[in-house]
Amino acid sequence: MSAPERIPPRSVTTAELLARGELKVRGQIREASNAVLYCSVSYEGREAFCVYKPVAGERPLWDFPDGTLAQREVAAYEVSEATGWGLVPTTVLRDGPYGEGMCQLWIEPSAGEDGDGLLALVEGEEPAEGWKAIGFAEVGEGETALLVHADDARLRRLAVLDAVINNADRKGGHLLPTGEGRLYGIDHGVTFNAENKLRTLLWGWAGEPLTAEAVEVLTSLRDALAPGAPLATRLAELVTAAEIEATRARIVAMLTSGTHPEPSGEWPAIPWPPV
Repeated sequence: MSAPERIPPRSVTTAELLARGELKVRGQIREASNAVLYCSVSYEGREAFCVYKPVAGERPLWDFPDGTLAQREVAAYEVSEATGWGLVPTTVLRDGPYGEGMCQLWIEPSAGEDGDGLLALVEGEEPAEGWKAIGFAEVGEGETALLVHADDARLRRLAVLDAVINNADRKGGHLLPTGEGRLYGIDHGVTFNAENKLRTLLWGWAGEPLTAEAVEVLTSLRDALAPGAPLATRLAELVTAAEIEATRARIVAMLTSGTHPEPSGEWPAIPWPPV
């Protein structure tokens, strides 16, 4: 009699771990404007650390509907995944110790501060080779310095994603480069507004032609957001119909112009504080 076939244990995906695992609060990230809890999560033998942002801990905003920031974080992840760039850590919507909220895989940045090596303040009026100018910043009484970001392909991809999702708060502290060479963007609660609210530090490519890769990705996103397409159906569970239509319009506008967007002048272009 032959031995019974051994079935290998099922591999738990990161999304399953975050959505179904047992959450245990380990601490709170105090400097955040909304409630941000550092947690461990475990499920079927797999464990990880994550961030849990309960809807109940969201501060009301004048320009975003109350209790919608967690859904917008998940929507940003869904669009990031559709690009194939993997710029946003795995993010799900689930119940937790303090009610429904966003749960996102914890990313440990490389040594140094968040965004280390990607942003700098320099003297002079022009950036050095390998850097892109953002604008001038006050560094003392009557003194200014040029704020620059790296001319980095990973940042450029993130600039395209931010333009698609209409990110109103891309700060330096939201950039997480890892020791493996990956770059992640976090904190996407103020995204997908139907009005143009793009505020970012990544203006270095404003008005410049999109890369061939970006055009290909935007074309794919346009098709994925067609009415009834899977991504459009998923986003309809997270943001409003008007916001999805505005997202489509932003993609079409970039494809039509063939360039990175420029500041509109109708909204502060750079978030404050920038880091």
